[in-house]
Amino acid sequence: MDWGAQIFMRYSLCLALVSFPLAMQEETTVSNGSTNCPAECICLSPTQVLCNTGGLVEIPTLQLPPTVEDLSLTKNDFPIIKSDAFSGLRGLRKLSLDGNNISSIKPFAFRGLNKMRELSIQHTPLGFIGQFSFAALQNVTLLFLAHNKIKYIEGYSFAGTSNIKLILLSNNPLHSIQSNAFSGLTNVDHLIFPSGIRVIEPDAFSGLQHVGLLKLTFMDLSSLMPFTFRGLSFVHVINIQESDLGVVRKDAFSGLSHVNNLNILKNKIDVIEQLYLTSDLAINVLRFHGNHILEAPRTGDTLLDINTISAIDNHFPCDCQIHDILESDFATNSTTEFQKHNYCISPIEYNGKLMSFVDSEIIAKCHDKVVKGNLDSGAEFTLSISIPFQITTILAFTTFL
Repeated sequence: MDWGAQIFMRYSLCLALVSFPLAMQEETTVSNGSTNCPAECICLSPTQVLCNTGGLVEIPTLQLPPTVEDLSLTKNDFPIIKSDAFSGLRGLRKLSLDGNNISSIKPFAFRGLNKMRELSIQHTPLGFIGQFSFAALQNVTLLFLAHNKIKYIEGYSFAGTSNIKLILLSNNPLHSIQSNAFSGLTNVDHLIFPSGIRVIEPDAFSGLQHVGLLKLTFMDLSSLMPFTFRGLSFVHVINIQESDLGVVRKDAFSGLSHVNNLNILKNKIDVIEQLYLTSDLAINVLRFHGNHILEAPRTGDTLLDINTISAIDNHFPCDCQIHDILESDFATNSTTEFQKHNYCISPIEYNGKLMSFVDSEIIAKCHDKVVKGNLDSGAEFTLSISIPFQITTILAFTTFL
C-alpha cells in the first residue's frame, strides 16, 4: 500500500471515531427528550412524537421538533386549543388529541397545517363546534369527532376546508345544526350525523358541495323547515331515515340541486304541507319507502318532476284523503300498482291493510264531505233558529193583543 493510501485510511478512521460518539449523543438526546422534546413526551424520531398521559396543561408547540409529522397528544389536561396552536409545525400530517379535557376550540386553531391528513378529537367534553374552529384545513381527509359532548354546530365552522373523505360525528348529543354550519366544505365522501338532532336551521347545508353520502338518521324534528337544504349541491346520496320529521314545510327542499339519490326512508311524518321536487333541482332518483304519513298532502301539494320515483311500503290515510294520495305524483306511474305496494294507516279498521283492500270508489272525497257536512249543519242551524223565532213571534203577538 502506498503512502498516500495509508494517510487517507488513517484520516477516514479518525473521522469515524470522532463522528460516531456525536451521532450516538444526538440519538440519545432525541430519545431522552433533552433537545426539542418535552420531558412529558417520547420522541421516537424527528418525525414521530408521543405525548400521551403526560399531564400536559397546554400544547408544548415550541418545544417540539419542527420536523414532526405524526404527533399524539392523548389523555392530557389542556382545556383549550388556541388559535394557531400548532404554528411552526407545518410538517404535521397526523394529529391525535383524544381523551383530553378540551372544552373549546378557538377560531383557526389549525391554521397553517397544509399537510395535515388526519385529525382526531374524540372522547373529550367538547360541547360545540364554534365558528372557524376547523377553518382552512385544506387537505385533511379524515376528521374524527365522535364520542364528545357536541350539542350544536355554529355557522362557518369548516370554512375553507375541503377534500375531506370522512367527517365522523357519531355518539354526540347533537341537537342543533345552525345556518351555514358546513359552508365552504367541499369534496366530502361521507358526512354522518349522530341520532337525536332536534333542529336543522334553514341553509344549514348551504355551501356544502360534492358530497358522496349525507346521512341523517334518528332525528326528532318538530318540522323540516323551509330551505333546510338550500345551497347543498352535487350529492350522490342523501339519506333521511328512521326519524320523526314532524311537518314537512313548504320549500323544505327548495334550493337543493344535483342529487343522484334522495332516499326518504322509514320516517314518521305528521303532515306533508307541500313537497315540490321540480326539474331545476336535478334529482335523479327519489326513494320514498316505509314512511308513516298521518295526514296526506292535498291534491296539488306534491310535484315530483324526477326521472325515477319509487314509493313502496308506506302507510297513508285511507279515509277521504285516499283520493289525494292516489291523485298525487306518488302514484303517477300506476295507481293500481301503487295501491298494491302501500298500506293504510287510518282509519283503524284499515290499519296495516294494503291500500288495494279499500274500495276508494265508495269513499267520498274530503271536499265533498265538507260540503255535505256544511249543508247538514246549515239545515240544523236553520231549524234551531226558526223554532225559537216562531215561539217568540207568537208571544209578542199575544202580548200586543
